[in-house]
Amino acid sequence: MNVSVGNLRTLVLNADMQPLSWAPLSVWNWKDAFVAVAQERVIQIKTYDDIVVRSVNRTFEVPSVVALKSYRKRKKVAFTRYNLFVRDQFTCQYCGQRFSSRDLTFDHVVPRSRGGQASWGNIVACCQQDNLRKANRTPREAGMKLIRPPFEPSPYELDGLARAHAIHEESLHRTWMDFLYWGSELES
Repeated sequence: MNVSVGNLRTLVLNADMQPLSWAPLSVWNWKDAFVAVAQERVIQIKTYDDIVVRSVNRTFEVPSVVALKSYRKRKKVAFTRYNLFVRDQFTCQYCGQRFSSRDLTFDHVVPRSRGGQASWGNIVACCQQDNLRKANRTPREAGMKLIRPPFEPSPYELDGLARAHAIHEESLHRTWMDFLYWGSELES
């Protein structure tokens, strides 16, 4: 069967067969995974059914799941908008309502104009209405209270929060499922 490989992605597992990260989910472009398998930097665990790539004289399966050969411990979490929203569980830290990422912004608890830094310890997820209400003031000056003070999450904490946040299953290939829900309760 000749199927286009298009934008196929490959799930990347750590050596313990758990995703390398959940926030965001560790995936590579299939071409990068294919090269890593060919160079023996990773172990190919699963392949896409009936999808192959061809060279002049060989046919190769396309990896859908690969695992690192040695365990990689993550020391820090990247300070990104997405990771901030995951840390705060897509919830405005002033009103407590959940929002989609497109309806959230972020707020400097201590405004930048007053020396507030762009850091884990000073930025929270915030809805647009509360961000406008707080404006260029501290929460106390604006008469607002934080639900939870900002903090820098560990990779373990962020992965736990990301796992709890629903992943749209239509974006996941069926060969990934055995590796994404090991902690889930089994059906009776």
